[in-house]
Amino acid sequence: MAGRPREFDRDKALRKAQEAFWTRGYEGTSIADLVSALGLASARIYAAFGSKQDLFREAIALYEANEGSFGARALAEEPTARRSIERMLNEAVEIYTRPGRPKGCMVVSAATNCAIENDQVLQWLAERRRARTASIAARLKRAVQDGELNPDTDTQALGDYYATFMHGLSVQARDGVPKKRLLASNIVAIQALDTAAS
Repeated sequence: MAGRPREFDRDKALRKAQEAFWTRGYEGTSIADLVSALGLASARIYAAFGSKQDLFREAIALYEANEGSFGARALAEEPTARRSIERMLNEAVEIYTRPGRPKGCMVVSAATNCAIENDQVLQWLAERRRARTASIAARLKRAVQDGELNPDTDTQALGDYYATFMHGLSVQARDGVPKKRLLASNIVAIQALDTAAS
């Protein structure tokens, strides 16, 4: 009589998949890599998560609910736009440079270039990045309405600037730029907000 397949912790398996995708990206992580990382046969991975793309989307959702939620929390919880942006940038550096963990932002780095057959993944991640940019611009627009920023502030341009800057932090972190230097660059970046303050 054949033994039953051993049970596995789905959440734990998802976290291992997330780490693999975060480290090597969507295309750089093969099914063989996932089999090795999760310690499961490919058939069991497909049975538990569906396709590789479905697993990747779940891994991104896990990231956004945990490590990647810092931006949304900073924008929602701080009383001023300046404190929101400053906290968001500093927490980005903390998360992107943690020792023993994948570097950078998973949403930024997991699929920047893809083969044609993976365009869906590329576009899906781009939508998520655009949504983050929109949330930053919306917070800055509210700051104008609250009188924190000058009425003629181009909140879209400023939102684009901070989104671009955060993407740069992700790349710099992956390239090994030390946390101290990234935090110092945040001080310079926040000056753009001070210039727009009324």
